[in-house]
This record gives sequence, structure tokens and C-alpha cells, in this order.
Amino acid sequence: MENIKGKWALVTGASRGIGLRVSRALAEKGCNLILHSRKLSGTEAIVKEFKAMGLEAYGVAAELNDFPQVEELIDRVNEITKGNLGILYNNAAIMTTYREKFKPTVVEYLDSFMVNSIVPAKICDAFIPGMIERGWGRVVNVTSGIENQPELMAYSCSKAALDRYVRDMIPTLEGTGVLMNLMDPGWLRTDLGGEEAPNSPDSVLPGALVPVLLEDKDGSGKLYCAQDYRVD
Repeated sequence: MENIKGKWALVTGASRGIGLRVSRALAEKGCNLILHSRKLSGTEAIVKEFKAMGLEAYGVAAELNDFPQVEELIDRVNEITKGNLGILYNNAAIMTTYREKFKPTVVEYLDSFMVNSIVPAKICDAFIPGMIERGWGRVVNVTSGIENQPELMAYSCSKAALDRYVRDMIPTLEGTGVLMNLMDPGWLRTDLGGEEAPNSPDSVLPGALVPVLLEDKDGSGKLYCAQDYRVD
């Protein structure tokens, strides 16, 4: 298990749900945190909480369907960390409307791919080269176990594209000290998962932190399912 104390970590979608719980778990491990939300007010309280723990913590804001805002986020993260981001947790995502089969709209496909696959991939593109240069990094991209639900096809396809990005990067990352893996949180009662989901958001831990704490020998391109590690 890797010691991540003092590492800089960026968590997207950190104001609630999975992102909030992952952020707190990273703080407990001694990480310095950069917490993304759509508005700075979304992470104001948690930033204060982490600073009270003696950690460095900052909030950053960006609408992920607006790429100029994403570029500003990347610049801000590099400014805060002095180009030394060690952990990237791509958690933020959007869910599309549940529609009749064959009826997802073009706009839903475009929005889903932008937020759920293109932006996470470009954030990876921005920070992984520096991690490789420094010889260490952990990247976690949150995926989904959704299947056989054509009514949510735009969301499902966007997550499949993100999965492919991770798996096609395996040869590039081999032997670099940088690991990138996938984490499926399970179906949770979050804003995205809805009230009918069977699992509490708290059940995402400790499993959600497993791909961050991997040793180099564990490699990249694997899928870690948080519910496999749940403690009832």
C-alpha cells in the first residue's frame, strides 16, 4: 500500500456524493486537496474542514461542458501545486434523462460525451505527462457498471469511451510509476444514481480508495468495484 501523505490530489465533483467521500478519505491519508465543483461555494465548507486538519486545501470551479473553463481549471491546479499534482480522481459526471428506447437526443449524446469522457480524458492528458516525468502518479477514472439499459444509452456510451481511454493507455504507462485505473462505485443513492438505488453513498468506501493506494507492481487498466470492498 502506497503512502500518499503530502501528495497533491485533485478530485472533480467533490462537493457531494462520491467526490465528497473520496476527498475526506484522501484527507485522512494526509493528502493536500484541490476540490472541484461547479461553483466555489460548493466546496467552501469542506475546504475549511481540511484546513482545520492542517492540510492545504483549495476549491476550484468549472462547468465541465465549457472547455475554456476546464483549461482555466487545469492552469489553476498547476499554479497551486507548482506543477506537482500526484493524484487525479476524475469523479464528476452527468446522467441523461431516462428515455424510451431509440429516443436519446443528439444533445444528450454531446453533453454526455463532453462531461463524462472528453473532459476527463483531456484532464488526464494535461497532468499525466508531468506525473511520468516525476516517476509517480495515481489516476482514477470513475466508470459505471450500467448495462442493458438502452434508455440511458448516451450515458452508458460516454462511460464506455472513458473505459477505452484508460485501457488503451496501459502500454504508455507501463514502467513509469504512474498508474491509471477504473473505479465502479456501484449503484448509489446520490443525485446521479437516484433515490431508488440500493446502496448508500457511504458504501463507496473503502473501495473507492483502493486504486489510489496501489503499488507500482499492481499496474494500470484494471476495474475496481467499490462494492466488493464494502464493510456492512
